[in-house]
Amino acid sequence: MNPRVTQVKYESRYKLVLTFSNSEVKQFDFSNYLAYPIYTPLRDESFCRRAKVFNGTVAWNDEIDFDPDTLYLESIELVAA
Repeated sequence: MNPRVTQVKYESRYKLVLTFSNSEVKQFDFSNYLAYPIYTPLRDESFCRRAKVFNGTVAWNDEIDFDPDTLYLESIELVAA
């Protein structure tokens, strides 16, 4: 099992900065998912800003979330400045 999300910040258009339970900080670009009907509400940037941590993953409401393993495996590690 991969680490789970402990913090989320909407960074910019279709990008989230995620902090995981192992203290890694990564960026997740979800623009490739917008073609799927379930994710079309995320095209609205004001809706995207409502991202929250729920049960170790990122969710927007009761219908829209991402698999926590997808978030970890498809995110790019951010280098500390």
